[in-house]
Amino acid sequence: MILAVDIGNTNIVIGCIRGEEILFTERLSTDTTRTTLEYAISFKNVLEMYQLDAKDIEGAIISSVVPPITNAIRDAIKKIADAEVLIVGPGVKTGLNILMDNPKTLGSDLVVNAVAGITEYPVPLILIDMGTATTISVIDRQKNYIGGMILPGIRVSTDSLTSRTSQLPRISVEEPKRLIGTNTVDCMKSGLIYGNASCMDGMIERINEELGEKATVVATGGLARRIVPHCRQQIILDDELLLKGLKYIYYKNRSTHRV
Repeated sequence: MILAVDIGNTNIVIGCIRGEEILFTERLSTDTTRTTLEYAISFKNVLEMYQLDAKDIEGAIISSVVPPITNAIRDAIKKIADAEVLIVGPGVKTGLNILMDNPKTLGSDLVVNAVAGITEYPVPLILIDMGTATTISVIDRQKNYIGGMILPGIRVSTDSLTSRTSQLPRISVEEPKRLIGTNTVDCMKSGLIYGNASCMDGMIERINEELGEKATVVATGGLARRIVPHCRQQIILDDELLLKGLKYIYYKNRSTHRV
């Protein structure tokens, strides 16, 4: 059994993988003030919830876009399991050909998503990850990562709107009663849900136009489930995309690059 961890700006996604099966996916809040011990306790508690023993963890893999806590998470894993830990970064084999101006600047979460994408789905491919930021990755027919887009995340946009206006309340990310809102809250919910859905539809249409062909579209991330059902483009929802990518990368590197 391996432990897979993705450290994002808002959440830490964790899961256990046995063979090809992902046993669970859970999220913890990202908190740079927490100690190694606190993270170790959180991981142990999650494992116990699923009646899994940390002693059965034979290896672990981490991807991170929050460098200040990467080492703390690595050390937390070592506290609960006698396992070596692989951290996604330079020198780790991914099998992904990145055609960016500077491939080293591509976030490890996007690399992991792309590795899962080219393994699981037909190319060309559009990958949408709705987290703190909404990122769109584009992979061509030759399985090259050719670039993408970064948009403000749904909660970031909403928090910015409410913090800069005196009369707009904080709202939950949920579907309004109808498209055309008849009160302030429903107007905001409509803009949030249908505005983001329309943005995704428009971006997909423009990417397909530039590619000259229709791409497979896959969405993941904590908020994708709220938006994708309202999109008019065909989008596959895959909540486990990150963990699948971490699984593939781990098995590619299982005999090397561990720390």
